[in-house]
Amino acid sequence: MHEINTNRRMTLHIFNPEHDIALAANLSNFTAPHAGRQLRNDLGFLPALWAQEGDRVLVQHEESVLKAYRRVCHRLVKLGIKKIENGELRMENYDKSIFSAPFSILHSPFSIAPWGWDRAIRRELERNGVPVSLLPAAEQIEQIRQLSHRRTSAQLLPLLQMEGTVGEAFECTTIEQVEELYQRYSRLVLKAPWSSSGRGVRFCDAERLNETGEMRNEKWARNVIASQGSIMAEPYYNKVRDFGMEFEADAEGHIRYLGLSLFHTVNGAYEGNILATESVKREMISRYIPVSLLDLVKQRIIERLHLDGYVGPFGIDMMTVKSIGNGNHNSQLSIVNCQLGLHPCVEINLRRTMGHVALNISPTDDDIRAVMRVIYDGNHYKLKINKLR
Repeated sequence: MHEINTNRRMTLHIFNPEHDIALAANLSNFTAPHAGRQLRNDLGFLPALWAQEGDRVLVQHEESVLKAYRRVCHRLVKLGIKKIENGELRMENYDKSIFSAPFSILHSPFSIAPWGWDRAIRRELERNGVPVSLLPAAEQIEQIRQLSHRRTSAQLLPLLQMEGTVGEAFECTTIEQVEELYQRYSRLVLKAPWSSSGRGVRFCDAERLNETGEMRNEKWARNVIASQGSIMAEPYYNKVRDFGMEFEADAEGHIRYLGLSLFHTVNGAYEGNILATESVKREMISRYIPVSLLDLVKQRIIERLHLDGYVGPFGIDMMTVKSIGNGNHNSQLSIVNCQLGLHPCVEINLRRTMGHVALNISPTDDDIRAVMRVIYDGNHYKLKINKLR
């Protein structure tokens, strides 16, 4: 075990997966939906997978979280992702001492690292005794919220365009602007500026509602514009596979690349991640697009993305798509003689992501490949890790 750095500030980690919904609500006194609360309770151990020695993870139920954490650790060992030394798991903070019920361990000096910052988590911490001096100011929280608006993705997208890439995104403040884009592209993806994975997204195509002649989801779109000020509209692309890049921004504004995230979604909702070395993941992606193109996009992100003071982990979702010629948006209507293109910025998530989790438990051996999934068994959410066949 490495020596503890006594000069390092202890970090209090919090898994608050309801963060995206809280951003949309923008309320200090926010109650997450039941599913969000249960996900937080059941997978509250996740930060223990990257916490450093001496850190703490805030959870509601220490015993059940510890049990779930140990199951995951043993599974990792069985797959050869983590080694056993002297018959014990060589993982830091494997014992119960890392998990703490609300604010039983508040002693300084320490810093706080939630899954994502929003008004609700700030108020929760303040309400439970965390000194305001340790929390981001209200203005900082609002800045993070504005950066988390999907317009940030739309603004970055043109800066990443080059040969081999596709992608456009528009912010609409009126339903008439959405209608104009519908006439231009025939198929649109409409997105609420703030929403959680798999929610706040609607597809608009050539089908129209009976008698009314209204665009599909027009009522929903009007409500989004009324409640959130605008709606994002993008041409529909025929997706081949999801993936992303994970990064971290420091206080000086420098961006550091952490690794690829190969994940799977169903109707936009997260399903799972591939656990493999970076070289293996690059080889997997090379079956779709040249890795040289990925490297160019990565470098442009590092050089051109400015997050105005955001500090912490973030991820950029991408996808490979079927395209014809140079970015024909109607390519999904015909896939004859099609080629694959890269959409380099589908979403920016200014928070930790499941891709970050996967990177923290990825193997160091190219021969070890696994898949990490979040499943719901009817009662609880569980993190399942199985060998990739």
